[in-house]
Amino acid sequence: MAKKNKNKKNNHSPVFDNRRARHDYFVEDTLEVGIVLEGSEVKSIRDGNCSLKEGYISVDLDPPRLTLHQIDIPPYQPAGALNHRPKRDRMLLAKKREIERLARSVDIKGVTLIPLKLYFSGGFAKIQLGICKGKAQHDKRHSIAERENQRDLQRAMSQKMKY
Repeated sequence: MAKKNKNKKNNHSPVFDNRRARHDYFVEDTLEVGIVLEGSEVKSIRDGNCSLKEGYISVDLDPPRLTLHQIDIPPYQPAGALNHRPKRDRMLLAKKREIERLARSVDIKGVTLIPLKLYFSGGFAKIQLGICKGKAQHDKRHSIAERENQRDLQRAMSQKMKY
């Protein structure tokens, strides 16, 4: 019997992106941290059910820890009575140095920690969090105009390639 290739990546694991965060905030820096989940939460995420839209992260220095609030992981139906609460607070796993660095950056006015992406890496659930600064309304309009200009340019180039 042939051996399984352990280096081959599993492309079937879901990736959840918080696209709204990139629209509402300037992302200044990112960091990958682990997340503490219950068994039914892992099954539900692997099933493709999760929403990062309203999530945010708080930093506590005594003891040093990161807490993820308001992400929605719906119950996993086959778990029955052993299910989890959908919007419970979840602890994030990071080194003490990183937590202290994040606490210093969050002390600046207008800076917050937002979950940008949830994915599996090496069998472990990971969160990519962003150190973000809020956008004003005119910044959002500028981003939308840039995106539309880029789309128009792409369309023009594809029309030119057809002829």
